[in-house]
Amino acid sequence: MLCLILWGQSALHAQDTTKILLEKGDRWDFNKAIRPDAQRIIGNVILRHDSALMYCDSAYLNEAANTVYAYHNVHIHLSDTLNLFGDSLTYNGNTKEARIWSNVKLIDNQTTLTTDTLIYDRKTQIATYNYWGKIVNEKNILISKHGYYYTDKKEFFFRKKVLLLNPDYTMKSDTLMYNTVTSVAYFYGPSHIVSKDRKDSIYTENGWYNTKLDIASFKERAKIYHEAQYLTGDSIYYERKPGNGQVFRHAVIFDSIQNMMLTGNYGEMHRHLGFAFMTDSAVAIMIEKKTSLHIHADSVKAYFDTNENIRSIYAYYKVKFFRPDLQGMCDSLAWHSKDSAMVMYHEPVIWSVKNQLTADSIRLVMKNGTIDTMALYNSAFLISLDDTGKYNQIKGRDMAGYFKKNELYKIKVIGNAESVYWGREEDKTLIGIQKAVSSDMLIFITNNQLKSITYLGSTTGTIYPEKDISPYDLRLKNFKWLEDRRPKKMSDIFVW
Repeated sequence: MLCLILWGQSALHAQDTTKILLEKGDRWDFNKAIRPDAQRIIGNVILRHDSALMYCDSAYLNEAANTVYAYHNVHIHLSDTLNLFGDSLTYNGNTKEARIWSNVKLIDNQTTLTTDTLIYDRKTQIATYNYWGKIVNEKNILISKHGYYYTDKKEFFFRKKVLLLNPDYTMKSDTLMYNTVTSVAYFYGPSHIVSKDRKDSIYTENGWYNTKLDIASFKERAKIYHEAQYLTGDSIYYERKPGNGQVFRHAVIFDSIQNMMLTGNYGEMHRHLGFAFMTDSAVAIMIEKKTSLHIHADSVKAYFDTNENIRSIYAYYKVKFFRPDLQGMCDSLAWHSKDSAMVMYHEPVIWSVKNQLTADSIRLVMKNGTIDTMALYNSAFLISLDDTGKYNQIKGRDMAGYFKKNELYKIKVIGNAESVYWGREEDKTLIGIQKAVSSDMLIFITNNQLKSITYLGSTTGTIYPEKDISPYDLRLKNFKWLEDRRPKKMSDIFVW
């Protein structure tokens, strides 16, 4: 058995060329025929080299070359905390390099490394293995094909097929550094972390994970998956146990059950509290087969149900949304998965091709990714631009709109209905301008143009030739054409 004890950094460097000394041995033998350059020491061997002691069952000591070959029960005592064990050893006193193989074990405080072959350089204080090693540090087990242990820094550096086993998760990495004091793992290549119950998984190519506190920071293609959701961004700070995450730049939260995505430049996930939010260019995207609805606001907040899927979305301040066949704006908006309804508050506007709809609040109901019905509450107003550039107008207390294949085809006006309608022949020749007031109205729209109006209840109305009606009478009270505010393309939702 062979042991080396470090007496201090200054003594080690001051005695770089000291000789290996024999401290103890049961028997001494010298056989020129077997090994002419070395003496053999047998039984309870103790050798010293400057600040170190070496123990073994037998050894060959070459005083001229300042080398030792040690066999059986080898033990190198490097400091009060650092020890090396193995079956065989070669040690060079000039280079201070130890090569130990077969049943190799390195113990440093609470850390144990086992491997088949190990090289330890006392000058650099680096231990190296090149064919599989296993490290046990408290509750963590690490396995890799190649590894380096910086004993002064208490850091392991692993390369190729790195595996970290923890009672709660498994880490796989191409390149990883692990500090045995802090229990922090640093990733420098493609890495995966999978929870024991397989509900959570993480991918990153750069970052760190504190295995004691279960907190982490990830960069470079970082993604956190949780059942039907994933979280990604340029960088992520993550607390695994409470499920809290912060995402910076190009942030994305995706829910595959609701087929919904939140994006922005800063986001937070609070899984155990049941909500997430995005800000800084925040967008909620309702993904559909043919097209998607993009909703932008200063902030977008999502709440989760008991299965941790998105159940509702709230968009606050300066809301605009875009889809090729539907656009809108309002001050705030709420969406609920239970009835697939989207409610717009505070001066809402909806544009559907050539139709503009306004009210105090608007409720849209979606079915299978398409618009089904729409309700306009209080001060409802419809303006429809015909092919000649004239404004057909309908207003009333409330309105109900009905859609087919995402196209508005029917509207019912409920209470205090008024209209200005440009009646035309098929060839667009003007029949007259009809102004009417009734209790209720039923409007039909074909190819996104107003085609007919049915007046319900008590009705009064007049058809005017265009020359006999004043410009003032061509506009119903509170007429506002807001086409200049309309998002014409997806990027316009960011322009208020």
